[in-house]
Amino acid sequence: MRISTRLLAAASIAAMSLFAGSALAEGEKIIIGTEGAYPPFNNLEADGTLTGFDIDIAKALCEEMKANCEFVTQDWDGIIPALQAKKFDAIIASMSITPERKEKVDFTDKYYNTGPAIAVPKDSTITEATEDALDGKVIGAQSSTTHSNYAEAHLKKSELKLYPTTDEYKLDISNGRIDGVVDDVVVLSEWVKSEAGACCKILSKLPIDIEINGPGAGIAVRKGDDALREKFNAAIKAIRANGKYKEVNAKYFDFDVYGD
Repeated sequence: MRISTRLLAAASIAAMSLFAGSALAEGEKIIIGTEGAYPPFNNLEADGTLTGFDIDIAKALCEEMKANCEFVTQDWDGIIPALQAKKFDAIIASMSITPERKEKVDFTDKYYNTGPAIAVPKDSTITEATEDALDGKVIGAQSSTTHSNYAEAHLKKSELKLYPTTDEYKLDISNGRIDGVVDDVVVLSEWVKSEAGACCKILSKLPIDIEINGPGAGIAVRKGDDALREKFNAAIKAIRANGKYKEVNAKYFDFDVYGD
């Protein structure tokens, strides 16, 4: 089970420093928290390495800032409290910028923006992603996410089942225990294209609710850490301008994930 694997590997991940170049030996140290269970954005592999778009963007930003960055994995439910407790300096984990979260942390500008979608089994009789069409259906989502909030707000006639990570809802829908799942359209699209997601298909994209989904994913820092936030903002602009963002984007996607 990946949860236990991630926890066991967390200590080794925390000890790994990612140097953007020799000049970073005397650079500022920044500890970055991520989940490690949200492919293709961030994932902790069996060998203990972190991969994904979030991770490569974080490395590019650290290189641009000439910072010595270190990654720490943290379960999603506790990731903001861990930032507040100073276990790390920033969160780069596909965290949507929302009013609720902005009460607890400060955000950089977005570094990507994708919307929600719903996936169902390939043999599902559900034909549309409306509240009435999903009446009485059991819909899964990862807890403490904009996607669970979305399902709660817009799919009120469904039974919402929450999971600590995406792995658990994927297992349940694969085994026919739930009728659909709501998550980021890229996460679901990449999953259904894989062997692990062969059970399922994308039913539909869902209309973005800006109050719930926010304007995109940003980097979270502790309240009042304006200096670090602005360093990240400058670095985001720089890698967008110098082609590094495009290079990382092309490694994972065939469209510009930055969005409008």
